[in-house]
Amino acid sequence: MNSPTVVEWTEADEPRSARWRSENGSPPPRRIVLADDRTRADDAYTLVCEGTALLWRGDFHNARQLLTALARRIDRRPRKKPPTDVTQAFHLHRAAQNQRARILGMLLIPLDASYTVPLHRAPDVREACTRAYGPPSAPDATGAPPGDSLLSLRELLALIGANEWRRKGVEIPALGGDRIHPHYGVFSPARGEYVDLVAEAPLPGPELAFDIGTGTGVLACVLARRGVRRIVATDQDPRALACARENTERLGVAGQVEVVEADLFPAGRAPLVVCNPPWVPAKPTSPVERAVYDPGNRMLHGFLDGLADHLTPDGEGWLILSDLAEHLGLRPRAELLDAFARGGLTVLDRLDITPRHPRARDTSDPLHVARAAEVTSLWRLGARGSHRKPVGDELRP
Repeated sequence: MNSPTVVEWTEADEPRSARWRSENGSPPPRRIVLADDRTRADDAYTLVCEGTALLWRGDFHNARQLLTALARRIDRRPRKKPPTDVTQAFHLHRAAQNQRARILGMLLIPLDASYTVPLHRAPDVREACTRAYGPPSAPDATGAPPGDSLLSLRELLALIGANEWRRKGVEIPALGGDRIHPHYGVFSPARGEYVDLVAEAPLPGPELAFDIGTGTGVLACVLARRGVRRIVATDQDPRALACARENTERLGVAGQVEVVEADLFPAGRAPLVVCNPPWVPAKPTSPVERAVYDPGNRMLHGFLDGLADHLTPDGEGWLILSDLAEHLGLRPRAELLDAFARGGLTVLDRLDITPRHPRARDTSDPLHVARAAEVTSLWRLGARGSHRKPVGDELRP
């Protein structure tokens, strides 16, 4: 097993060290200085922009205020006019987001071996950390024993927020208003257009379905509520597998849904195989972004290449995919249609839905033109040579 990453600094003229926690894989900072309630925001901003991390030793609420002050200073920096080329605009936007995250990630918070933040007025984060990292008394994924650690305040706030979402859940109209409870690091179905498509598409049969890359398990739950008698839901992420199992039990469909660990397909064939892969071929910068960004369209092409071999005769594959990547110039429609052909697939029909999320109407967004034109589609695919007849036109705009 690999050793845990350790971060080192000097405090009270003594060398100190702790485990470094970073969900997005950021390396530990090379230089750390102490900061507290006396630290001025301008001085802090200069240090973090230079690559020096600040280990907070003051009041927790003041640390949050400092983080907000740093964000304001980043956002006040002069912005260049977005390029007219939408692909270039996307890459510049992602680079700016990453730089912003890196700078804000330089404000660090201590965490002791019991997942307690040893700062004045700090919230109780033990439940949130246990759900994200596992029990504090247990060795971590590297096999290392528990101990003190450092993490960015930004990541800690994300843990707290994710835990609140897990408690409260996300209301899903397609489930009659019942809620899905996302775990930390598992993509939330807050944007429900793709769920509505699965709730409305005509089922090829009620016997069996595969849900590929199940995530929270929301699509498997929708299929179960629609009367599919058995669903095999797959994922590779341990957090997603645990999340899907919890949601199927909570919604009373665990008897219909089997959640299994698999890279894409389970063994066998099914009359219905459903997949909602990441929509944008770009590099993710955190675990939850893997549900949106997928370099080289690995999951999309893996699904299309293997689909025909996992369909029963006259079965259907449902590919739920946004065309945002097309509007960003990252994946042309011709590439998608060629992938259908290479996989021995034919298009039976396509159901479309337009976005309802606020960003589609935010004209200040540098990617507004692409977001406003976005359409999410459910492609009904059959294996070439089956007796199913197309009922739609896959080439319509």
